[in-house]
Amino acid sequence: MDEALDRLGTTIKTALPASVIGYEVANGELAVNAKAADIVKVATFLRDDPACQFICIIDITAVDWPSRAQRFDVVYHLLSPRLNQRIRVKAVTDEVTPVPSLVEVFRGADWYERETFDLYGVLFSGHPDLRRILTDYGFEGHPLRKDFPLTGFVEVRYDDELKRVVYEKVRLAQEFRNFDFLSPWEGTDYVLPGDEKAK
Repeated sequence: MDEALDRLGTTIKTALPASVIGYEVANGELAVNAKAADIVKVATFLRDDPACQFICIIDITAVDWPSRAQRFDVVYHLLSPRLNQRIRVKAVTDEVTPVPSLVEVFRGADWYERETFDLYGVLFSGHPDLRRILTDYGFEGHPLRKDFPLTGFVEVRYDDELKRVVYEKVRLAQEFRNFDFLSPWEGTDYVLPGDEKAK
């Protein structure tokens, strides 16, 4: 399997030497590093070339590395049902440099790019409707960035008792929860409610 992926990586690198920086095969997966400015060219090749046939876009996301000058890895996951293969394409960008949109290559990239913009702040040039998709109207910031503050924000919800929309400070109770990290198949040291009846 790794040999086939290595051959595919070599084919892609040879066909697009100016656009593809490199590739790696790790854990049975092929990851291609592409120049952000040439992402449309790379995606079109991956879709149309008979050796690739990656006709289905699975996901677009980002990884935030705040200590780097180009802090975002924009990550594309593509699928080739005909060849039964997946590929990951990475492009690097910063907070102000837009990445070309893939909506013209893969129509399904529309909402994935909106989600990546909303949660990370990655800009996509040529996108037909680049606006927030998951956060509220007027929301400031991008919640999946590593420098996003965890307190001080307001959430909006409808209150059935008051019969109106209410604004409340966001409470993150996660840190106060107690996790035992035990597998349910291994059992616990404490008795769960109802277990005393099993004996």
